[in-house]
Amino acid sequence: MRDSRETSFARAFVAGYPIKHSRSPVIHGHWLQSYGLPGTYEKIAVAPEDFGDFMLRLKDADSPYRGGNITIPHKEAASRLADRIDPVAEELGAANTLWREDGLLHATNTDGIGFVANLDAQHPGWDKVDRAVVLGAGGASRAILQALRDRGISEVHVVNRTVDRARELVDRFGAPLHAHGMDALNSLLEGAGLFVNTTSLGMDGSAAPLLPFDRMKNDALITDIVYVPLKTPFLQQAEQIGLPTVDGLGMLLHQAVPGFERWFGQKPEVTAELRQLVLDDIEAHS
Repeated sequence: MRDSRETSFARAFVAGYPIKHSRSPVIHGHWLQSYGLPGTYEKIAVAPEDFGDFMLRLKDADSPYRGGNITIPHKEAASRLADRIDPVAEELGAANTLWREDGLLHATNTDGIGFVANLDAQHPGWDKVDRAVVLGAGGASRAILQALRDRGISEVHVVNRTVDRARELVDRFGAPLHAHGMDALNSLLEGAGLFVNTTSLGMDGSAAPLLPFDRMKNDALITDIVYVPLKTPFLQQAEQIGLPTVDGLGMLLHQAVPGFERWFGQKPEVTAELRQLVLDDIEAHS
């Protein structure tokens, strides 16, 4: 079987349902063109009831694909159905990147990699903090909590409207996570060095509460995984009092890097040009 690192013509994909507005083809298409690599990256709409058959076809030796990305609502199923799942995806219970190697279909999750790589690029030293506050305990928060724990943040506080969901993540990832309800948010921000929004608050113009970011350290970082709008209400609040911010678009760009390298044999760069291409695509379809 072909090795995923070969540079001959390769095909990869992003599969989800719906898939129409995925920006992944913009990202990978730009890299293929920039590096002059022979290959394609395409969108595939796969309904939930068809995903098991899709994975079986992908495992077949005659499959035209070297691998691809998996997005909503298939990430959990992908982690169950792959032949070999790495420890990151196994702990998360969700996979977003697949590749074929040695006759097997492998799976990992690069969301956490994308999150920390974005912060490393935009705000080096962000991890030199004692306390992080993460708002939200949904599916999007899992990889971020895992990444913060693995980066060595000594206190990671998960705040969620339903405390039981936050407790589930504490049980999953262990120390240094702590679970809280929304009533604890203001006091937890006191002296914190990092705030991460993993909820949909502020997305597409929706409302977001006013938070006391002025209680945080005077160099605290505020970041948001929402990137439409690029400058979310939480980021605006932080900027108004002079705190540094990092938007969520970079996470999308950086999480794509490991998959591209697996399928096409070239580690790509996240550049200002790529960022602008994706922003233009968002603008064109808003």
